[in-house]
Amino acid sequence: MNIEKQYQEDHSVKLIVEIDQEKMNTFKHRAATKISSRSKVPGFRPGKAPYEIVVRTFGDAAITEQAVDLLIDAEYSNILKEADVNPGATGSLESVDSLVPPKFTFRVPLAPEVDLGDYYSVRMPYEWQAPEQKDFDAAIEELRQMYASTENVDRAIEVGDYVLVDVISETAELNRTGFATFVRKEDRDTEWPFNGFAKELSGLKAGENKTIKHSFPETWEVEELKGKDVEIEVTVKTVRGVTLPDLDDAFAKMTGAGETMEALTEAVKKDVESRSQNTYDDVYFVDLIEKVKEIATIKYHEHALEHEAEHVLSDLSNRLAQQSMDLETYFKVRETTREKFIEEEVKPVAKKRLERSLILDEIIRKESVQLDNEALDAEYNATLNALAMQGMDFSKLQGGRKGQKQLSEAIAMESASRVMTRKALEVLKSIAMGEYKPAEVSESSSEAETVEAEVVEAPKAKKKSKKAAAVESAEETGSSSTEEAKPE
Repeated sequence: MNIEKQYQEDHSVKLIVEIDQEKMNTFKHRAATKISSRSKVPGFRPGKAPYEIVVRTFGDAAITEQAVDLLIDAEYSNILKEADVNPGATGSLESVDSLVPPKFTFRVPLAPEVDLGDYYSVRMPYEWQAPEQKDFDAAIEELRQMYASTENVDRAIEVGDYVLVDVISETAELNRTGFATFVRKEDRDTEWPFNGFAKELSGLKAGENKTIKHSFPETWEVEELKGKDVEIEVTVKTVRGVTLPDLDDAFAKMTGAGETMEALTEAVKKDVESRSQNTYDDVYFVDLIEKVKEIATIKYHEHALEHEAEHVLSDLSNRLAQQSMDLETYFKVRETTREKFIEEEVKPVAKKRLERSLILDEIIRKESVQLDNEALDAEYNATLNALAMQGMDFSKLQGGRKGQKQLSEAIAMESASRVMTRKALEVLKSIAMGEYKPAEVSESSSEAETVEAEVVEAPKAKKKSKKAAAVESAEETGSSSTEEAKPE
């Protein structure tokens, strides 16, 4: 077998492979046997017709096409191994260049490659600060609001009221019917459609309306509202006053977070601190990975990006399903097409996700980050508990015991991924703070990684459709036209 490698700019490699003629003849005889075993040849039992008879009956082109299939199935992994190629996805037979001698061109996407550069030099201080007492007080107040009782009131809207409104605007993204909002004392970033909207309603009564003008900044997250001046016609439908529960032990028991106000306060404090730190960490680690990416070199084939884009679209589809909406309806609401949405919105997100993931994977590899079984068990159990709280009945899973096992394995894999990601981020954080000391890697663990890497099978080549035409063309001219490989 003679192999010529040609590396391509799209992070793939062309393999021009010349096969020994004798080996090709062997596969042609196998192909003839296979064809005659599934087709009738007059005068012979299935699979027993002589090679020459099968050639005269079905034609050399049909036998050669089947032989190419059999040869690729049998030899493709050997071709990759001999060419010393690490594939990142399923390859494709790009062309049959000739049949005498047998010569084929394969296109193989390469596995992503990451060079982190001098990532030990990256510095970024970690400056999270614990919440203040006012943050804890606000959380307690939110909890009171959750357990408050409400009733319709015949008076003007005040701070602390729940209000049901209809919103009409020439800007489609702002139209709402029967929209419920809460008039808060302090603004909140998540308030729709902008901070302070509900306060604008103060003084209105049920049945009254008001025109609100607002200018959205150029940095607004909703594309259709960036830098836009809008007018919103708001009609108040219902005003409900709120009666808050007293802050006592009875209230604590009502929330289920403690038997006493002291226990409730402690639980709320821990929750507020955790959410505060998680919010800071989300921004910190995104920025930190971007700093690493600035000095890193990342190479990957378009197939890897398309694969990640499929995950992004699938995640969106799942979120929409929870709101009883499908993707096609979502595209109509957004006044876009699937192709445009994928190109303009999905792929940029997929690119960031893919590159961050590749960087973290390389950190894990280079720093020999090990899976912590205790952390894995905790993550696994937390996921199971969360699913149970969402109402999942594991005893009623489709597929019975097999379905339970499959779910358990999926949760374990996802839990392991999250644990390893957190450990990699902690490594990056300690590097950025100038505190990192690389862990020593034992010889046994290195050997285990080597063995694990060696048992990974190379993906099979994807055969081209309409191969018979290419084979016939090769027989006549010695080469065939090239057909673009489709991504898996």
